[in-house]
Amino acid sequence: MVNRKLPNPEPDDAAERYRAPALDKGLDILELLSATETGLTQAEIAKALDRSPNEIYRMLDRLVRRGYVMRTAAERYELSLKLFALAHQHAPLRRLVSQATPALRRFAQDAGQSCHLVVYERGRVIVVAQFDAPGYWGLAIRVGAHVGLIGTGSGHVLLAFQSRQERQFMLAEHEEAAGEAAAPADLEDRLAEIRTRGFEIMPSRQTRGVVNISAPVLAPDRSALAAVTCPYVERIDDATAPDAEAVAGMIDRVARELSLMSGAG
Repeated sequence: MVNRKLPNPEPDDAAERYRAPALDKGLDILELLSATETGLTQAEIAKALDRSPNEIYRMLDRLVRRGYVMRTAAERYELSLKLFALAHQHAPLRRLVSQATPALRRFAQDAGQSCHLVVYERGRVIVVAQFDAPGYWGLAIRVGAHVGLIGTGSGHVLLAFQSRQERQFMLAEHEEAAGEAAAPADLEDRLAEIRTRGFEIMPSRQTRGVVNISAPVLAPDRSALAAVTCPYVERIDDATAPDAEAVAGMIDRVARELSLMSGAG
C-alpha cells in the first residue's frame, strides 16, 4: 500500500492565497491513484493523504460519477482511462472528421440524403461534421449542435456500443449536463437490439416523417468512437431513390469503413 503525503509544489505565501482546497483534494487523489497498480480503498486513500474518510468519500463519489475514477467490485478505487482520452481527444477528432469526409460526401451523393457525424463529450452528443443532400431539399443539422443521448438514433448507438459501466457514467453525466429525466426502463432492451442488428433505425421523436438511421464508428476495443446518422426523408417524386432499408445498408457500410480506418478489425 502507498502511504505518503504529496508534496506541495507551491509553498510560497502568494501561492497559498489562491489555493482551491476542493480542487487540491481531487488532484491529490488522482495523483495518488496514478502511482498505484492495484487500486486503493477509501480508508487507504484517506490515510495516505492524511484526510478523514468522510472528507475523501464525497470527492471520490464525484470523481467516480465524472468517470475519472472507477470503483471495483472489491471496493477499491483506480484511475479510469478518461484522463488519457482527454489528453488525446482533439487531434484524433480532427483526424476522424478528415477521414470521414470522403465517405460521408459519397454517401450523401449516392443516397440523396443528408448525413452527419456525432461524438459524445462530457454528457452531451455533439455534431462534428454535416453533409447536405445533393438536391434542393434535405434535413440538415448544424455542426456544433447538441442532440439527445436518449431518444435519438445517434444517442442510442453511442450508448449501445459501450460497456455497461461506461453507459452508466454517460447516462449520469448526460442527466446532470442536460437536466433530463432518467432513462426509460426498457432502454437496455432497446440497446441490446441495436447491438444485435448493428445499427439503429427508428422514427424521429423530434420531427414527424423523419427516420433516424445511425451506425457506430468503432474503436479497436469495439466501443463506439462516434456515430454516423442519416435523418432519412422519403422521396415521393423519384421512384429510383433508395428506400430506408437501402439507406440503412449504406450507412452501415460507411460506419464499417470508418471503423476499419480507426483500427477496429
